[in-house]
Amino acid sequence: MSHLYDFDVKLNNGDTLKLADMKGRKVLLVNTASKCGFTSQYAGLQKLADDQADNLVVIGFPCNQFGEQEPGSAEEIESFCQLNFGVSFPLSEKIDVNGKKAAPLFQFAASALPGLLGSRRIKWNFTKFLFDEKGEPVKRFAPKDTPEMILEFLS
Repeated sequence: MSHLYDFDVKLNNGDTLKLADMKGRKVLLVNTASKCGFTSQYAGLQKLADDQADNLVVIGFPCNQFGEQEPGSAEEIESFCQLNFGVSFPLSEKIDVNGKKAAPLFQFAASALPGLLGSRRIKWNFTKFLFDEKGEPVKRFAPKDTPEMILEFLS
């Protein structure tokens, strides 16, 4: 698969989100974790999703690969995100973002938007990948980059 719109996302509730249906809107992919030092970014991601609803789709991808900081079930993760941060943007089923079992979408994103020195590995939770309205790669954001820092790339 060679384009963002070639992928589907299996959501934590069992539904499928077709990224081809996102044409005309920017897409932000974020690997997330509930017990991470960056977990508070959920609030900023939700604000971004709310404020840019006509222009942007935020999708969270729970991942337990970094310090086992996402140990919960799909129900526990969703409940945590809703109760603590009011998250209503889509959350995928729990995935791997690195290694042999890495989700194909994250393999694609990391290849399309390599990190420092061309690295395709994802360093930590809350790495963010922004794609434009045509599904073209725009920018990779580091875990420490806050959701507010993404605003300048949305206009």
